[in-house]
Amino acid sequence: MTVRIVTDSTSDIALDLAEQLGITIVPIYINFGDKTYRDQVDMDADEFYRRLETGHVHPVTSAPSPGDFIRVFKKLAQEANEILSIHISSKTSGTYNAALVAKEALSSERYRIEVIDSQFLTMGLGLIVIMAAKAASIGVGLQQLVGRVGEAILQTYGMGLFGTLKYLAIGGRIGKAASLLGSILNVKPLITMRDGELHPVGLARTHRKGVDRLCEFVRSALPIRDLAIIYSTAPNDAQALGERISSFVPQIRPWIARLGPALGTHCGPGTLVVALRKGTEGASAAS
Repeated sequence: MTVRIVTDSTSDIALDLAEQLGITIVPIYINFGDKTYRDQVDMDADEFYRRLETGHVHPVTSAPSPGDFIRVFKKLAQEANEILSIHISSKTSGTYNAALVAKEALSSERYRIEVIDSQFLTMGLGLIVIMAAKAASIGVGLQQLVGRVGEAILQTYGMGLFGTLKYLAIGGRIGKAASLLGSILNVKPLITMRDGELHPVGLARTHRKGVDRLCEFVRSALPIRDLAIIYSTAPNDAQALGERISSFVPQIRPWIARLGPALGTHCGPGTLVVALRKGTEGASAAS
């Protein structure tokens, strides 16, 4: 039986792609004041960014509960006896721990569940999950999948160009003084993911220079086997970046994805993120 693959909505995998690859997505929760919404279920990205920009209450995201995972695992166990659940970095969300609690609660059942901390979010996580789903679809077993995911985590890197420092300040990630200075100078922060946490790597004076830095990041990672470009509110910018990257990595067709609330809460509109997996160019997507 094919191993069933589970992830959470912070992976930013499009719902139609998830359905095509047999990936089950557990939604995180978005809280605007006293109202709670399920990501990609009760609220889509357009509505989220509209409220983020115009609303008076800053959103807070929260992890799915262990009960959410128990329900998903039990349902999938009716179709398969092995489940691989891959999630956002445990240093940025309680999602991984919730999935672990669910696994332990079901430990007496006859099916096997493995839960993995990807140490990434957005399509850094998404690329790993897509690889696992493709491998599972051709019959790769659970233990071999766990090994492949572990290797993929070590090969995965990401960098983001944020449109403003404002939302990092609101979320408490930087001080208000730094945000004010950034607004005056109109600088764009560059952020990377390392050891499961977000780290600043520099500032760009203009959006164009920031995009140049993203391209330099991709060049420095060559050879690569998979790449995704993620945007919050500017799909044309993502498309243009994809075409630019394809000019020097023609054998890679970038995934284009929408940045969801998990990171969108902290970076806001105008954000571009590049996530990639290093490896032999043209390598199989199932490896």
